[in-house]
Amino acid sequence: MIRDAATQAARLDAARSLVEDILIPAEARMDAEDRMPEHARAALRAHGLFGISIPEAQGGLGLTMEEEAGLMLVLGRTAPAYRAVYALNSGGAAQILLRAGTDVQKDRWLPGLACGDLVACFCLSEAEAGSDAASLQTTALRAGDGWRIAGRKRWVTNAPEAGMLMVMARSGGPGARGISAFAIDPATPGIEVLPAQAKMGMRGAQVADIVFHDVVVPGGALVGAEGEGLKLALAGLDKVRLHLAALSAGLMERLIDEGRRHALARRQFGKPLAEQPAIGALLADSVAEALAARCMALELARARDDGTLRPADAAAAKLFATEALGRVADRVLQVHGGEGYMVGSAVERLYRDVRLLRILDGTSEIQRMVVARGLMG
Repeated sequence: MIRDAATQAARLDAARSLVEDILIPAEARMDAEDRMPEHARAALRAHGLFGISIPEAQGGLGLTMEEEAGLMLVLGRTAPAYRAVYALNSGGAAQILLRAGTDVQKDRWLPGLACGDLVACFCLSEAEAGSDAASLQTTALRAGDGWRIAGRKRWVTNAPEAGMLMVMARSGGPGARGISAFAIDPATPGIEVLPAQAKMGMRGAQVADIVFHDVVVPGGALVGAEGEGLKLALAGLDKVRLHLAALSAGLMERLIDEGRRHALARRQFGKPLAEQPAIGALLADSVAEALAARCMALELARARDDGTLRPADAAAAKLFATEALGRVADRVLQVHGGEGYMVGSAVERLYRDVRLLRILDGTSEIQRMVVARGLMG
């Protein structure tokens, strides 16, 4: 649902300028340094992107899903590492607070997350708990009026600059119903953020493990009821999956533009590559898949806004869009040939970046399971 067409059009125009004037020119530097340049971060904050899904009452933009999907189609035309940094603020951490947080918790965390003064981390994955999140082993034991948390979380995006941690820990018995959610200040004694880990792509969105050495937190750190943590986390997956579907469609469009420009400029056999039928076929297939992903993301975003979205449909959108994005990246690199394979080219960088999206927030295999279960009732 788009509440005000003129406001949304102005928002998208501003986002296009942000992408073209600031974010794309900073991509190579961000990749080389594995850190988002401060001027780019400041621009993201100025556009309110850290608070996309946080209500206006808490300082965010409070966008509908359709408005958000439209914005992701534009912002997808630049390195996805940008999105990894800002989206967590209004994603998992904020959404859990909005669903189940107390007024005290919301007042403490949401305004800082919305404006980007705080950077959120979502601490779920562990060495033996990735797709099988219900098997996590980090513990949360009662300690007087509070909790004592012990364990190690892996692959935590934004960990080196965390200002707030949303931590999933086992407070009860085995399985999903024994897991609770905790909003924790990373300055709490006993929290150790390990050095950032090197990654294939998505450089600029730093990832590190976090170790909890018998960390004592107050009772007010528990978000929602005890044992509801994983339920709260999974409740937002439909939104995340549509978010990534729209982002992937935008990335496909960026890659197609890179391929088109190269095909028009590069000459082989006495004429532009664009006149070679094989090159045209690679780009035509890519255009068809990008258009399908765009339409799917927007239609299902509207369905989420009006309450008719089925979980299997959101999973199907994420599955199709991220898998198609991988195919488009491969085709566009093929169009570029050796030039696209060289370190430093935009296509080489994006080729590395987009591979993670088939793993992030539920692998393609998990999406297929969700779709199959929906089909079978």
